[in-house]
Amino acid sequence: MADHDDLTSDSAPPWEEEPAERDENTADIFGAPPAEPVAAPAVVAPTPVAVEAPSDPDAAYTVLARKYRPRTFEDLIGQEAMVRTLANAFSSGRIAHAFMLTGVRGVGKTTTARLLARALNYETDTVHQPSVDLTVDGRHCKSIIEGRHMDVLELDAASRTKVDEMRELLDGVRYAPVEARYKVYIIDEVHMLSTAAFNALLKTLEEPPPHAKFIFATTEIRKVPVTILSRTQRFDLRRVEPDVLVKHFDRIAAKEGARVDADGLALIARAAEGSVRDGLSLLDQAIVQADRGATVSAAVIRDMLGLADRGHPGRFPRPVGFRGRSGGGDAGSAGPLPRFGRGQGLGARRPDPAQGTGRPPGRHRGPYLGRHPVAPVADVAEGP
Repeated sequence: MADHDDLTSDSAPPWEEEPAERDENTADIFGAPPAEPVAAPAVVAPTPVAVEAPSDPDAAYTVLARKYRPRTFEDLIGQEAMVRTLANAFSSGRIAHAFMLTGVRGVGKTTTARLLARALNYETDTVHQPSVDLTVDGRHCKSIIEGRHMDVLELDAASRTKVDEMRELLDGVRYAPVEARYKVYIIDEVHMLSTAAFNALLKTLEEPPPHAKFIFATTEIRKVPVTILSRTQRFDLRRVEPDVLVKHFDRIAAKEGARVDADGLALIARAAEGSVRDGLSLLDQAIVQADRGATVSAAVIRDMLGLADRGHPGRFPRPVGFRGRSGGGDAGSAGPLPRFGRGQGLGARRPDPAQGTGRPPGRHRGPYLGRHPVAPVADVAEGP
């Protein structure tokens, strides 16, 4: 009994003791001596290598007509008379409440309208009045250029032709601008408005509030009612001369790092027909006609435009029976091509007016007489 008490009090049962896994005097269970410690190799940080950031393939390309849109009035080419008139009006304080900009496509109507919106709301730390000097951006210039200024509304009349949409627009005219000096309404392609929309605009355009300015742009000035024209200050933007366009295209090509032959630029300026936007679109096509660093020749541009080579007229085939001014023609030709009147074929014979036409009187319609009801020639009595 005593032995049993000593067993329970002094030591645990042998089956509850945890045996040692290995001998403390050996390095492993097989009795091998402990191995010498090996120093860990030093970790060397890799040398950073400058890697050029790859270009974004999804980045949209900006065409030249948008990339080089004028940002100041001095950048407008070929419109010196309009710029001079606006500069004098702004300097003297005689600023109209409505402007009508007209001209062919691509001469700067929408660009001038945006420049006018910036000039009307131009303000810096030292300038607190409208100014056409936009060399230094004002407080509102960036937002107006990006089209997100809440006091400058640019609308397309082609998509807002109804009178209800015009009334909705005019309901906000009476409210003062939020942060700018004027609330400017730019309406492009104004000739697309309906007659009812024009009539709804008349009263507001005649007596607008002092904080509202209207700028209209159109390519079809004849479709705008006279009552609208009489309430606006009209500016006709003229076509740009070819020599001015050539210099302008040469500067842009130099900025783009492209080489275009001078004769090729002249061909582009001639094909543009006075439109800056059309010319820049053609220049965009011409630049990619040659590899980077190579010169785009005039022959390549002529082929791109689909023009005939005026220096070699004999390279084109002549029609059968063609004779030159000297009367000579190709061998076997049938002579000069006959001339016919309207409604006559190859085998038709020109009728003799003295024989009449066989039609009832008053219904005669012969060649070169038109559709006027006249009596036949044979029925007219001759004088003494």
